[in-house]
Amino acid sequence: MTSIWTKKEGANWQLTDPKGFQDEDTLHSLIEDTPGMLPLAGDPSLVVLGREAPLGSGLADLLAVESDGRPVIIEVKLSQNAEAKRAIVAQALAYAAWLHGYTLAQLQEGPLKLGFQQAEYETIVDAVRDAVRDEDQDGGVDRDEFEAALEENLREGRFRIVFVLDEAPPELSTLVAYLENVTNKLAIDLITVSSFEIRGEQVVIPQRVTPERHEAVIEQSRKQPSEKGITYNGSEEFERAMAASPGKNQAFILKLLKWARELENRNLVNLYTYRGIRGHYTLLPKLRSEGVGLVTIWDDWEGSALSLWRSVFERKAPAYVKRVEKLIAPYELGQGKNLANSKVTDELLDTLAEAYEAAANSS
Repeated sequence: MTSIWTKKEGANWQLTDPKGFQDEDTLHSLIEDTPGMLPLAGDPSLVVLGREAPLGSGLADLLAVESDGRPVIIEVKLSQNAEAKRAIVAQALAYAAWLHGYTLAQLQEGPLKLGFQQAEYETIVDAVRDAVRDEDQDGGVDRDEFEAALEENLREGRFRIVFVLDEAPPELSTLVAYLENVTNKLAIDLITVSSFEIRGEQVVIPQRVTPERHEAVIEQSRKQPSEKGITYNGSEEFERAMAASPGKNQAFILKLLKWARELENRNLVNLYTYRGIRGHYTLLPKLRSEGVGLVTIWDDWEGSALSLWRSVFERKAPAYVKRVEKLIAPYELGQGKNLANSKVTDELLDTLAEAYEAAANSS
């Protein structure tokens, strides 16, 4: 059990008793809002897709996905709940069994449909792009690569199951550790989250439980190898691919390429080309100082070839946020979706070039 000791000047050290959580819903909301606090094995980037997602005859507390395409089922319980000892494991395994064999389309149109409508996402990729934003701009979460990995994991039943409690009963710890040691397709994490009140502020401490009886650690050898795309220096590979793939938007994409090269000629960016596992290409105009960019250019022939990264704007060119939002309305800056090509006007490109210059000159 987690302990926190505090000391006031002139007094002895005192043990602070845990405050606990008001109810299960409070802990549930904490994890939904801040999944990054979970100390999961392998330290994956986690994106929550839905709450109380219908799977079979039950509702999974949280349904999430790792940025590399592995589905995640999260069950949240307080230790005083009778289900916290064994039933929580049966519930999670039942959800995993139901999810096994789903297609990407079935997942988006079934358990996630209502939540996606409320969040105005069309696909899981949109949600993931919006969540990770500029944390990994190499390919900006490549759609083909991500969807191929997610489809394979659903088909093969490779999931992560996460149990979150305020305190882990010993029998649950042993059961979880055993399950993780006898399966090579399930990664299982048991997390405890302790809550304290110190000087009027709430402090939460998440910890991953690894019982001595079964060392519940995900070994690197258990991870299924996944294909990765290739990143090239420069824009030549992107240009070559565009020239070889004529389509109705070819002239428009080549116009964006010319615009990006002008930024490079002004020493504002370095250009990189990313080739996904299925052959799609992405052009990345990255700021020389940080290796991230305000935009990503895609080889999308269906009417959307440019996406914007809000968090980079807010950090490196904040004065341009409102200006860009006005030009792209009703699209949102950093929503995770590509802009319609009709919104990518000469005025917008000029404004984006100004924003790059401001970002390059910022401290």
